[in-house]
Amino acid sequence: MAEPIRIVIIDDEAPIRRFLRASIEPEDVEWIEADSAAEGKRQIARVNPDVVLLDLGLPDEDGLEVLRSLRDWTTVPIIILTARGQEHEKVLALDAGADDYVTKPFSVPELMARVRVALRHAKDTSIENEATFELDGLRIDFSARRVECGDEEVRLTPTEYKLLAVLARHSGKVLTHRFLLSEVWGPGYLESTHTLRVHMGALRQKLLANHGRLIRTETGVGYRLG
Repeated sequence: MAEPIRIVIIDDEAPIRRFLRASIEPEDVEWIEADSAAEGKRQIARVNPDVVLLDLGLPDEDGLEVLRSLRDWTTVPIIILTARGQEHEKVLALDAGADDYVTKPFSVPELMARVRVALRHAKDTSIENEATFELDGLRIDFSARRVECGDEEVRLTPTEYKLLAVLARHSGKVLTHRFLLSEVWGPGYLESTHTLRVHMGALRQKLLANHGRLIRTETGVGYRLG
């Protein structure tokens, strides 16, 4: 039997914590609860969890500051779990190092799906040191700069290839528009979202119908591969 996923949830709303405990079998998740930023940081340092669920509205410290301080010393996947649903809040959190963002109210199956994606991304963080990347029939040979869908080679422009490579190296993680623009075009293009949309559309078309859907749009925020 697989070990349960160890999750630290930092949320001052006791009903949310009780709801999650009651909704998910204990053999699937081991919950470690904290109702404040200070307690959450102590628990993360103590138990070294697989995933952190972090509320932004905490009583003793803003969640974004907690996120930034955690990223100073841990690479644990962090999923924001909050009632703040504005796009700019999502962008701020993702740029500060969050792996994903779930808005309350939420469904438990969706939350656990995002937890699994974050765990897969954490497992695959060594991708940048590997020669190839494979996902559902999509294959990238980084050394040869070759992309295949199934058995067919896909010919990309240098910019399209660079865009796909960045998505692959962060597979499973939401990448904001500003991050992608900075990585692919440089810091002088941070506001060129139209350029990004045009190249993303062309990339999706070239990856064929089935594989183009591997690139998912997070409306108003960015994109995710896988």
